[in-house]
Formats: sequence, C-alpha cells, structure tokens
Amino acid sequence: MLPLRNFLASFSSSSATKMVQKPPPSPTVPTAIRGREIVQPGEGVEHATFASGCFWGTEHLFSKHYGHLPQFKAISGYTGGKAENPSYRQVCSGTTGHAEAVRLTYAKGSVSYAELVEFFYRTHDPTTVDRQGPDRGSQYRSAIFYENNEQEDLAKKVTAEVQEKYLKGRPIVTQITQIGKWYPGEDYHQEYLDNNPGGYECPTHRFYW
Repeated sequence: MLPLRNFLASFSSSSATKMVQKPPPSPTVPTAIRGREIVQPGEGVEHATFASGCFWGTEHLFSKHYGHLPQFKAISGYTGGKAENPSYRQVCSGTTGHAEAVRLTYAKGSVSYAELVEFFYRTHDPTTVDRQGPDRGSQYRSAIFYENNEQEDLAKKVTAEVQEKYLKGRPIVTQITQIGKWYPGEDYHQEYLDNNPGGYECPTHRFYW
C-alpha cells in the first residue's frame, strides 16, 4: 500500500455507486459444506471478524457476496492491538499492534460461520507473514478473530482443510486468536470502494478457487 494508502485520494471527486450483489460461491471443503447444509435460523445476530490486508477490499468482497443476508453489516476497523482508540494513522505506523479488520454482523443462522471462514481464505493470500500484495506490516496480517469456542474450533478445522486441499507446500500463517476490543474505523473507510470507484484495492483480494 502506498504511504497512508494515498490518504488524500480518499477525498477524490468520485461518485458513489450502488454495489451489484452477487451470490456467494458454494463452499468446497468438508466443514464449510456441512455448515451450509445444517445451518438453521435463530434469534438475534452473530458476528465474524477477519483481517486479510487492506480492509477496503475485505469489506467490499464480503458485502458484495453476503450483503443480502438479513441484518447484515460489514464495518472496517481495528482489533488485536493494545492502544486505546487508535486512529488510522497510528495503526498504519505498525506500532499499535492492531490489524485492519472487518467485523461482520448477520442474522443468526442466515449463514454458517465455517462458510465465511472458507470465503475469507479463498479471497486473499494467507501464506505471507504481515503482508498482502504491496502492503507490508503487522497491520496487514492475515487473522481470524473468533468470538467463542465454537468459532475457534470451526476456524481451525476449515484452516486445516484449506491447507490440505489448496495450499500444500505453502503453510498458512493466519493467526487464529480470540477477539479483543474492537474499534470501528473512521467514516471515510466505510464502504470505501463503493464511494470511490477505482480506488486502491489490494491485488491479492480476488478469488483463488
């Protein structure tokens, strides 16, 4: 990522466009397939939090393919660090310990967590330490921030299956850790690529299978 991701470019004269929704791809590893088969609607909402480099692209991919879910939200923000109320500039310095991450909210049982984990893996490179494409630093690390023991178990199972099926010889370095305090990012980061068509998007944010 260019310095501060070309900060001034975030205020470019581009008009917002309505995102074209696309159906999510079918899961391909056993735990995710099973998750889609057995998921049942429930009361309330669930959360899933992922870090896969620049949060603009991560948010955009999840929103494009899962934005149809009831009560869906995808918020770009920061977690995994020690500083209180970090700013974007502080996180970009790499000194706060935070990762750029996206926190999903969706109606309970509208999608399986295991399916979301596979989607996370299939849309970035989980084999590079503290790096996605040209973006370098711990703030761009690959990470799954689980909410509870069930999410932790599912994340580890899907990780092992993705490693075996798609990434033999290229070890996954994704951190799987309990979520800490969550801080939403500044307003201009939210739905950034919808509000700034043609804005910066990490080249690793694409489908690998």
